[in-house]
Amino acid sequence: MRATALLNTLLEQCSADLGLHKPDKAVIEVPKDKKFGDLAANWALALAKETKQAPRPLAEKLAAALRAASEHIAAVEVAGPGFLNVTFTPAFLQACIPLVESQGTGFGSSQGGRGVRVQVEFVSANPTGPLHIGHGRGAAVGDSLARIFRFAGFDVETEYYINDAGRQMRTLGLSILMRAREIGGKSKAEDFPEDCYRGEYIRDIAAGMLKDDAGLLAVPEEEGLERCRVYGSAAILAGIRRDLGNFNVHHDVWFSERSLAASGAVEQTLRGLKEAGYAREQDGALWFSTTAFGDDKDRVLRKSDGTLTYFASDIAYHADKFRRGFSRVTDVWGADHHGYVARMKAAVAALGRPETDLDVVLVQLVNLLQDGRQIAMSTRAGTFETLADVIAEVGTDAARFMFLTRKSDGKLDFDLATARRRSMDNPVYYVQYAHARICALRRRVLDRGMELDGPGDLSLLVLPEELGLLRTLDRFPAVVEDAARTAAPHLVSFYLMELAGLLHSYYAAQQILTAELPALTAARMRLLEAVRQCLNNGLDLIGVSAPITM
Repeated sequence: MRATALLNTLLEQCSADLGLHKPDKAVIEVPKDKKFGDLAANWALALAKETKQAPRPLAEKLAAALRAASEHIAAVEVAGPGFLNVTFTPAFLQACIPLVESQGTGFGSSQGGRGVRVQVEFVSANPTGPLHIGHGRGAAVGDSLARIFRFAGFDVETEYYINDAGRQMRTLGLSILMRAREIGGKSKAEDFPEDCYRGEYIRDIAAGMLKDDAGLLAVPEEEGLERCRVYGSAAILAGIRRDLGNFNVHHDVWFSERSLAASGAVEQTLRGLKEAGYAREQDGALWFSTTAFGDDKDRVLRKSDGTLTYFASDIAYHADKFRRGFSRVTDVWGADHHGYVARMKAAVAALGRPETDLDVVLVQLVNLLQDGRQIAMSTRAGTFETLADVIAEVGTDAARFMFLTRKSDGKLDFDLATARRRSMDNPVYYVQYAHARICALRRRVLDRGMELDGPGDLSLLVLPEELGLLRTLDRFPAVVEDAARTAAPHLVSFYLMELAGLLHSYYAAQQILTAELPALTAARMRLLEAVRQCLNNGLDLIGVSAPITM
């Protein structure tokens, strides 16, 4: 954000001139109420605590110094006990337009993450069934994070961890085999085990397998189980890949848990933990001393019967991530894994990495609504449970945007009726229509054969609505930076709704195309084209299209 960067530089300079330094807890932020200017700073308050001076007189000195320091500052007011409220000149705000024009699709990007390799692992659902709506929210969050990180200059790789080992995969094989026996007349429906997967997709896979493997029902049970596991996991994983592709989500790497175990990486990691003194044998089991890192109790890595826990595999998996050269690892997990975060960070520390090298983004549940009323998510009942069903019902754009209308760790109400609606109360329509509306204006200019008087005099953009749009444009790079720094893609969707709202209000209040004032029309069209470019860039960061007609 040009304004924030400028004010920070000026405050550092003015503080130095007064024999002061930048305070440790310095904050520059956009005030909630526009009457308090463009930016508010707490520098005087923070400096007062550090220097034991009265904050108000200190703020007055800084305000006077700021007024004299830059031609870009229109006013500096001292508010309350010592806040500095700063207003910039229209000329400074108007200069944002040439910046957007010169940077185009790169406006808002940065090189802040240059040289930092980041892995984003997300979705990673067990290949035991189709993706559901909750996985869809995780997919939207993870994919948008990767896009934002790349835009902020990071070297990003996305990954899907295929949980294709362990008890749940054997259960999948048994489920398919039992349905195949039922279809083939070798067993009855009531013979189907209670703890097996019961979705109709299992019956479909079993029917397909009987066509492709005519001898399935004649082989010994263990061989049949293995054939069904391999066939079923492949079929389900193909469906997951298809659904994610339709959801505009791409993974660079699909990493198999079975390959991790087969390579010996798990045992190698456990040996390393024992040698480092973080794992011990006790009562026939192998324990990880997570209490040494602040966990509430130690955790089992290998049970007394010799089987490995999921935690052991997860530690080995994260050790493998860091061996591949990633500086930072971002995991997108369901909120039900909240209690797992501390022990996973303990494992990262035991591997010799700072805990901060692992960032866990939690994604809460999704409540599916129809016209404001919660509905049961049941495929048999004809309602929409799977991600594929939701995409078919409301489309990828609406689904992705709706998933990002709340912070990821807060519960989300997803109203199908709202997502389908082509009206201003549909968030994605609201933002996309702002982009399409500007494109329509451009076409009207061409259709009318209007002669725009040169590049347009930007100094004519002085209306409060125009200055509001300019201030908001100037904030976009800071929004992207904050979204990358805090792993919070919802900040981008919030910003887009704010910018779209300002555009719609301006469009309703002002006549943009004025034949009698070609210079003003040209200036306003440059402003709107900058807004359009910013909307386009922001929508791309969250994987949503920017239509030119609606």
